[in-house]
Amino acid sequence: MSIKFNANEIRFIALFESMTGAMVKDCILDDENTKVTFVVKNGDMGLAIGKGGSTVTKVKKAVGRGVEIIEYNEDPAQFIKNILSPAELKSIKIVEKNNDEKIAIVNTDSSNKRIAIGKNGINIERAKLLAKRQHEINNIILK
Repeated sequence: MSIKFNANEIRFIALFESMTGAMVKDCILDDENTKVTFVVKNGDMGLAIGKGGSTVTKVKKAVGRGVEIIEYNEDPAQFIKNILSPAELKSIKIVEKNNDEKIAIVNTDSSNKRIAIGKNGINIERAKLLAKRQHEINNIILK
């Protein structure tokens, strides 16, 4: 599955990669919340953040909006865990329905469920979008 980026996303990806040295696998621009989310290659998190957060701070100033960095993982469950961090998740089970639809069932307690959902559902919606784009998971259900 190939992701099509618009001109703004391509500009942000190029800027981020040149400033950090980290490779971007995905990018979501959230104009409503003036935030940009980058999914970086597994192992590039340190490059993206920089010593004491210095690199990500420079990127925030350069793009003029909030920056969130998520580390990619080949394992869909670990990737979902990375997306929903800092929520502490008890378990993640990926189930495949008869119609080849993949669903991630995430178990957590009520306080972590609030963190995973986020204000106005922003975190869970971003998680669903990234899980779909990166691992073809159709839905994430929090229990």
